[in-house]
Amino acid sequence: MAAPGGAWRRPLLLLLLLLGLARGASAVFVVSDGNGTACIMADFAAAFEISYDSRSGAKNTTFSLPASAQVLNSSSCGKENTSDSSLVIAFGRGHTLTLSFTRNATRYSVQLMTLVYNLSDAEFFPSASSKGTKTVAASTDIRADLNTKYRCVSNSQVHLLNVTVTLGNATIQAYLANNSFSQQETRCEQDKPSPPTPTAPPTPTPTPAPTSPVVSRYNVSGANGTCLLASMGLQLNVTYRTKDNTTVTRGLNINPNKTTFGGSCSAQLVTLELQGESLRLLALQFALNTSSSRVFLQGVQLNMTLPDARDPSFSAANSSLRALQATAGNSYKCRSEQRLQVTEAFALNVFQVRVQAFRVDGDKFGPAEECQLDENSMLIPIAVGGALAGLVLVVLMAYLVGRKRSHAGYQTI
Repeated sequence: MAAPGGAWRRPLLLLLLLLGLARGASAVFVVSDGNGTACIMADFAAAFEISYDSRSGAKNTTFSLPASAQVLNSSSCGKENTSDSSLVIAFGRGHTLTLSFTRNATRYSVQLMTLVYNLSDAEFFPSASSKGTKTVAASTDIRADLNTKYRCVSNSQVHLLNVTVTLGNATIQAYLANNSFSQQETRCEQDKPSPPTPTAPPTPTPTPAPTSPVVSRYNVSGANGTCLLASMGLQLNVTYRTKDNTTVTRGLNINPNKTTFGGSCSAQLVTLELQGESLRLLALQFALNTSSSRVFLQGVQLNMTLPDARDPSFSAANSSLRALQATAGNSYKCRSEQRLQVTEAFALNVFQVRVQAFRVDGDKFGPAEECQLDENSMLIPIAVGGALAGLVLVVLMAYLVGRKRSHAGYQTI
């Protein structure tokens, strides 16, 4: 949810962010093992745009990774430079940026980017309504062949719920073989020339739709009690390329028996987070517009693993939705299936949903506000019944008129 005037401030903030990134010098970060041998090297500039709650409403703040940023001892080369490794960078008053690496036989990647930011830092978060640290994380598309460096001159962005991290002029390499950057490089997609527009783009191959998902109950609580109640079935619809280069669209039901949930509460943002076997994170973020007292689903983030995909790590996010709306203190209810298009490659289908964020009284839903789909489905039988009643009336009148005319043709003897 944007603060007043947010419609014009956000593009301006992003412009300032990118300009600041272009001016700022990149920094070199090195992680070494116990023998002093480098296993990770990274040279990049980074900028952050973060939405947070202030005492006067929602605000956006932007800042760059300072030259004083340092590598923490909690960074790791992993076991013998072959297992998962990590680069942990500390800056400012209690902020950390972590790149978690993983590898297989041929490639390595930044499997997860994690930002911990401290709302008590008044320089970055003036007038923050709460204190303490917040943690956000998301998978990335930073990956390269083993024994090559990842190189991306273009600005690239990673979206972590309410945070956007912009990397510029990046050179990153993990699992170093010679204590320095390789001469060979893997370029990012942003640096590659745009491919020609295909005359006939491949049509996704749909798979049979799964049965409706199981409806489950979820709740999120904070220091002031319950901030979210939900009862719904969830289905993920993802479009991706398989290992044989076929584009497919598949529906995947969330199984409550194999899923854990949690979340967080704040004055104007409530987040429900689900995690499962291949589901690394499904986050639903609800916002409160204090001027209109309306609550709505603002953001959806998905990080999951698709074993048959050419790129098994699938990520999608959108923080500008406006769905499942209700007045604060009321619950949103919809028996009909709803499809929320999050990105071009990801849609979230919700079934038999009833959800209430903010102003929740214990474990009870407030008065229900019915969705438009349910209202329309109720109008159809009413309209059909009215049409049938009208037809019966017309037939009856025609019969009576015809009968009267037939009697008028005879004379009394």
